[in-house]
Amino acid sequence: MALPLHSVATKKTGRAPTDPLDGLASRLHGVLAEGNGTRLAKVRVGTWIHNLLDTLFPQAAEQTYATTGEVRDALDASAAELRALLRPLEGSIDDPAEVAGSFFQSLPEIHRQLMIDATALERGDPAAESVDEVILAYPGFLAIAVHRIAHRFNELGVPILPRVLSEWAHERTGIDIHPGATLGHPVIIDHGTGIVIGETALIGNNVKLYQGVTLGALSVAKVLASTKRHPTIENDVVIYANATILGGETVIGRGSVIGGNVWITSSIPPNSIVYQRSEVHVRAGRDDFEAPDFVI
Repeated sequence: MALPLHSVATKKTGRAPTDPLDGLASRLHGVLAEGNGTRLAKVRVGTWIHNLLDTLFPQAAEQTYATTGEVRDALDASAAELRALLRPLEGSIDDPAEVAGSFFQSLPEIHRQLMIDATALERGDPAAESVDEVILAYPGFLAIAVHRIAHRFNELGVPILPRVLSEWAHERTGIDIHPGATLGHPVIIDHGTGIVIGETALIGNNVKLYQGVTLGALSVAKVLASTKRHPTIENDVVIYANATILGGETVIGRGSVIGGNVWITSSIPPNSIVYQRSEVHVRAGRDDFEAPDFVI
């Protein structure tokens, strides 16, 4: 039973009572003092990725650039800001400037892959009227865009930053993709809310995922964290809403269709159709029938 936070009478001892905020302040200061903890300005990371996406996809940008030179200036400014963001991680990475340079050398290929994703999404969704609409309004595209950027940082061995980027996208889309997951291209996320893709998942080319899909791990000990714990999805697979696929040894074969709400913990051969048969019973009336009363 929770008790109200009333003031408690204390005996007068001649000393000023200890302020509990003093202890809290000391502990908070100790988080980063003398090299304890890792400092990364989360809000600043969010601003950086937002500005970079605006530069890569001017359809969604708050400002426009009059010349190619202005676009290049924006990319150079983003690179400079990245170097500053990485500086607090110097103890964990060899050279922030070199990492930032490697990332920006990869950016043209990342952008190429993302345009393939956007085009595939537009072609595969009857409701999409243009690629620009996909870029402007589809949460699945935003989640994939941020993932491809976060995954590159993960490949470069940058700690923490990839997860912060992934969570930035997660907060905005409801789609949770670990930056360690490997996605082919195109990968299409339709609607997307509630999708979870684990760290060691491998997803092939031309894969389509609907809302609520989980590519997760079977329960494993912490000592097995570095092993492959999440499934492999081969090329040309469609996974419908709320399907759950678990386990590092689980492989969904090429060309398979996984129906909604199924639960899979073992491999599926290529070109399979997996579905759950449901039954609906309709009664003409409620006489002499006690309906269930669920409290959720």
